[in-house]
Amino acid sequence: MSEHFASALGFDFGLRRIGLAYGQTVTATAQPLQPIAARDGVPDWTLIDKVLCEWQPKAIVVGLPLNMDGSISEMARRARKFANRLHERSKIPCFLYDERLTSFEAKEIHVARGGGRDFGAESVDGLAAQLMLEAWFAQDNLIPSHTRLEDIYD
Repeated sequence: MSEHFASALGFDFGLRRIGLAYGQTVTATAQPLQPIAARDGVPDWTLIDKVLCEWQPKAIVVGLPLNMDGSISEMARRARKFANRLHERSKIPCFLYDERLTSFEAKEIHVARGGGRDFGAESVDGLAAQLMLEAWFAQDNLIPSHTRLEDIYD
Protein backbone atom coordinates (compact mmCIF):
# COMPACT_ATOMS: atom_id res chain seq x y z
CA MET A 1 0.00 0.00 0.00
CA SER A 2 2.92 2.35 0.49
CA GLU A 3 3.00 2.70 -3.32
CA HIS A 4 0.15 5.23 -2.93
CA PHE A 5 2.81 7.73 -1.88
CA ALA A 6 5.52 8.65 -4.38
CA SER A 7 8.04 9.52 -1.68
CA ALA A 8 8.49 9.24 2.05
CA LEU A 9 10.69 10.59 4.80
CA GLY A 10 11.62 8.08 7.50
CA PHE A 11 12.40 9.01 11.10
CA ASP A 12 14.27 6.79 13.55
CA PHE A 13 13.23 8.42 16.82
CA GLY A 14 15.81 8.69 19.57
CA LEU A 15 16.36 10.66 22.75
CA ARG A 16 19.68 12.21 21.62
CA ARG A 17 19.44 11.92 17.83
CA ILE A 18 16.71 11.35 15.28
CA GLY A 19 17.79 9.45 12.20
CA LEU A 20 16.40 10.48 8.83
CA ALA A 21 16.11 8.85 5.43
CA TYR A 22 14.37 9.81 2.21
CA GLY A 23 13.02 7.27 -0.24
CA GLN A 24 10.87 6.70 -3.30
CA THR A 25 8.27 4.03 -3.82
CA VAL A 26 9.15 3.56 -7.51
CA THR A 27 12.48 2.01 -6.59
CA ALA A 28 11.51 1.09 -3.00
CA THR A 29 14.89 2.42 -1.91
CA ALA A 30 15.96 5.09 0.53
CA GLN A 31 19.06 7.06 1.36
CA PRO A 32 20.21 8.12 4.81
CA LEU A 33 20.26 11.82 5.64
CA GLN A 34 22.09 13.72 8.34
CA PRO A 35 20.51 12.98 11.74
CA ILE A 36 18.97 15.77 13.79
CA ALA A 37 20.03 16.29 17.39
CA ALA A 38 17.40 15.99 20.09
CA ARG A 39 17.24 16.71 23.79
CA ASP A 40 15.33 14.01 25.62
CA GLY A 41 13.56 13.23 22.33
CA VAL A 42 12.70 16.84 21.50
CA PRO A 43 14.22 18.01 18.21
CA ASP A 44 14.82 21.50 16.92
CA TRP A 45 11.49 21.75 15.12
CA THR A 46 12.79 24.46 12.78
CA LEU A 47 15.33 21.93 11.44
CA ILE A 48 12.57 19.34 10.99
CA ASP A 49 10.49 21.94 9.13
CA LYS A 50 13.46 22.70 6.85
CA VAL A 51 13.96 19.01 6.04
CA LEU A 52 10.26 18.60 5.24
CA CYS A 53 10.33 21.70 3.03
CA GLU A 54 13.49 20.57 1.23
CA TRP A 55 12.44 16.97 0.54
CA GLN A 56 8.66 17.47 0.28
CA PRO A 57 7.71 13.88 1.10
CA LYS A 58 4.21 12.60 0.36
CA ALA A 59 4.30 10.46 3.52
CA ILE A 60 6.17 10.35 6.80
CA VAL A 61 7.12 7.08 8.48
CA VAL A 62 8.24 6.95 12.10
CA GLY A 63 9.88 3.81 13.43
CA LEU A 64 8.12 2.24 16.37
CA PRO A 65 10.63 0.67 18.78
CA LEU A 66 8.54 -2.12 20.27
CA ASN A 67 9.94 -4.52 22.85
CA MET A 68 11.32 -7.74 21.41
CA ASP A 69 8.20 -9.63 22.55
CA GLY A 70 6.00 -7.21 20.57
CA SER A 71 4.77 -5.32 23.60
CA ILE A 72 4.64 -1.53 23.71
CA SER A 73 7.75 0.14 25.12
CA GLU A 74 7.95 3.61 26.62
CA MET A 75 10.08 4.60 23.62
CA ALA A 76 7.31 3.38 21.30
CA ARG A 77 4.86 5.66 23.09
CA ARG A 78 7.26 8.58 22.73
CA ALA A 79 7.86 7.78 19.05
CA ARG A 80 4.09 7.78 18.44
CA LYS A 81 3.79 11.15 20.20
CA PHE A 82 6.62 12.48 18.00
CA ALA A 83 4.86 11.09 14.89
CA ASN A 84 1.62 12.82 15.84
CA ARG A 85 3.45 16.11 16.33
CA LEU A 86 5.05 15.70 12.89
CA HIS A 87 1.62 15.13 11.37
CA GLU A 88 0.06 18.09 13.21
CA ARG A 89 2.85 20.42 12.07
CA SER A 90 3.16 19.24 8.47
CA LYS A 91 -0.33 17.90 7.60
CA ILE A 92 1.52 15.14 5.69
CA PRO A 93 0.12 11.61 6.18
CA CYS A 94 2.18 9.99 8.93
CA PHE A 95 2.54 6.28 9.59
CA LEU A 96 4.15 4.03 12.20
CA TYR A 97 6.30 1.01 11.39
CA ASP A 98 7.68 -1.69 13.69
CA GLU A 99 11.41 -1.08 13.50
CA ARG A 100 12.71 -3.64 15.98
CA LEU A 101 16.38 -4.45 15.37
CA THR A 102 16.99 -1.82 12.66
CA SER A 103 19.54 -0.02 14.86
CA PHE A 104 21.25 -3.34 15.59
CA GLU A 105 21.31 -4.19 11.87
CA ALA A 106 22.59 -0.69 11.01
CA LYS A 107 25.47 -1.12 13.47
CA GLU A 108 26.38 -4.49 11.95
CA ILE A 109 26.36 -3.02 8.43
CA HIS A 110 28.41 -0.02 9.55
CA VAL A 111 31.10 -2.21 11.14
CA ALA A 112 31.11 -4.61 8.15
CA ARG A 113 31.80 -1.60 5.91
CA GLY A 114 34.86 -0.75 8.00
CA GLY A 115 33.27 1.71 10.39
CA GLY A 116 34.18 1.98 14.03
CA ARG A 117 32.17 0.97 17.07
CA ASP A 118 31.87 4.44 18.58
CA PHE A 119 28.30 5.02 17.43
CA GLY A 120 28.16 8.32 19.28
CA ALA A 121 30.88 9.66 16.99
CA GLU A 122 29.87 7.59 13.94
CA SER A 123 26.09 7.80 13.85
CA VAL A 124 24.14 4.93 12.29
CA ASP A 125 20.77 6.63 12.87
CA GLY A 126 20.32 7.58 9.21
CA LEU A 127 21.17 4.04 8.13
CA ALA A 128 18.63 2.68 10.64
CA ALA A 129 16.02 5.07 9.21
CA GLN A 130 16.93 3.89 5.70
CA LEU A 131 16.48 0.22 6.63
CA MET A 132 13.16 0.96 8.32
CA LEU A 133 11.85 2.99 5.38
CA GLU A 134 12.86 0.36 2.80
CA ALA A 135 11.09 -2.30 4.89
CA TRP A 136 8.00 -0.07 5.03
CA PHE A 137 8.00 0.19 1.23
CA ALA A 138 7.96 -3.63 1.01
CA GLN A 139 4.86 -4.19 3.16
CA ASP A 140 1.14 -3.51 2.81
CA ASN A 141 0.01 -2.64 6.33
CA LEU A 142 -0.31 1.12 6.82
CA ILE A 143 -0.68 2.18 10.46
CA PRO A 144 -1.64 5.86 10.75
CA SER A 145 0.22 7.62 13.57
CA HIS A 146 -3.01 8.48 15.41
CA THR A 147 -3.79 4.76 15.86
CA ARG A 148 -3.87 3.70 19.51
CA LEU A 149 -0.96 1.32 20.01
CA GLU A 150 -3.03 -0.80 22.38
CA ASP A 151 -5.43 -1.52 19.51
CA ILE A 152 -2.66 -3.23 17.55
CA TYR A 153 0.02 -4.42 19.98
CA ASP A 154 -0.13 -6.20 23.33
